[in-house]
Amino acid sequence: MARRTMALIPHWSSRVFAVELDGAAFYFATREKHRGEEAPRVFREVQNNARCYSLLVCSGDRIRRAKFYAELKDTLLRDLPPQCHLSSMSSFLPNVRGSLLKGYFLKDTSESSSPTERLLRDLSQHDPVFVCSYSKCEDDRLWTQHLWSHADSPTTEMSKDHYVVPSEEPEYHPSTLNIINSDVFYSFEEACDVLKKCGDIIPEALSVLELLPSRAAARSKPDFPVIVIEGLDATGKTTLTESLRDALGASLLRSPPQCLSPMRPRFDQEPPLIRRAFYALGNYITAEQIGQEAMRTPVIVDRFWHSTAAYAIATAVSGQVCNLPAEGSEVYCWPSDLLQPSLVVLLTLDPEERKRRLRDRGQGKTEEEQELDQNKLFRLKVEKAYQRISGPACVAVDASPSADQVLQQVLLLIRGKCHL
Repeated sequence: MARRTMALIPHWSSRVFAVELDGAAFYFATREKHRGEEAPRVFREVQNNARCYSLLVCSGDRIRRAKFYAELKDTLLRDLPPQCHLSSMSSFLPNVRGSLLKGYFLKDTSESSSPTERLLRDLSQHDPVFVCSYSKCEDDRLWTQHLWSHADSPTTEMSKDHYVVPSEEPEYHPSTLNIINSDVFYSFEEACDVLKKCGDIIPEALSVLELLPSRAAARSKPDFPVIVIEGLDATGKTTLTESLRDALGASLLRSPPQCLSPMRPRFDQEPPLIRRAFYALGNYITAEQIGQEAMRTPVIVDRFWHSTAAYAIATAVSGQVCNLPAEGSEVYCWPSDLLQPSLVVLLTLDPEERKRRLRDRGQGKTEEEQELDQNKLFRLKVEKAYQRISGPACVAVDASPSADQVLQQVLLLIRGKCHL
């Protein structure tokens, strides 16, 4: 903890802080001297009797950091006074990858600060968090930030108060600084490394590692075409993939592969870093299966890396669609060590028609599917991420006609692009 703290302290005054309120990020920074700026909006709206605090998770071990961040919210919701309002926040060095620290911003309107500060003091002394308190100056327009000392940290540098000032919105949304090999994995080794480090705390991780190929399959061109069918639930993927299998005499595979089904419930409960590594490795297991099948027959794949990446990116990036990495960003590039399909078809469907089909199914929904139904913005971000992934890019096909019409349209695409 001490090394991590001392590494961050020299950069503290260069950091930007972002508080998420109602789906939007509000930015502020700190300065030793005030230059007459108005207080950042997040503080202007604080009630007179409220006290503000922030917690940023700072462990150098990213597995521990991910686990603790997920558990911290439960701790705060359980132990803080009911008058405390909790918002997500982050701290980062503008445009510096790997600099993102995640945490929470508190507004406490309870009568006494003692219960809140007692909990925060205990966290700052025993857990991997930076705690800051914020105080209004005699001039109501001014606020200061006080970084609490940690038991293992040099107090002289941390005890100095800084003025809180507005900060411009950064060129890149802060969450995009953390996507590479954290929310989305771009190599077999990176994803494998995460699960190896989880072996002592998640027994199922060892079971997954035993199922993995010894290394990522070489990215050589398969003997037969590999066609991936993507799309949100209820767009007709299952019907289409089975029809393509029969029409082309092809093999049909699904990602994540069936062999991982017993482990999915456990990993779906884990923080994003661990959960995404698990699903990334599922793609590499599927790739090995594709390589074997494509030596003797065409292969149809129900979802692959596009799904893994699109959902992860949409989940990681908060706020509006414009916060997503721009088209052409490296986050949309296909992993260099993952088997590349010959064609990727993205089935699209009017949102209301998709909801009707889901109702007709009467099936239980995944957490992400519930989010798609309830949150139009999340759906738009998933769809935009799908459209921006390259190497190969998706070819969109309208799934609203009859199943046979969609099949014939996709067969024409396959014959044109894959020469089948």
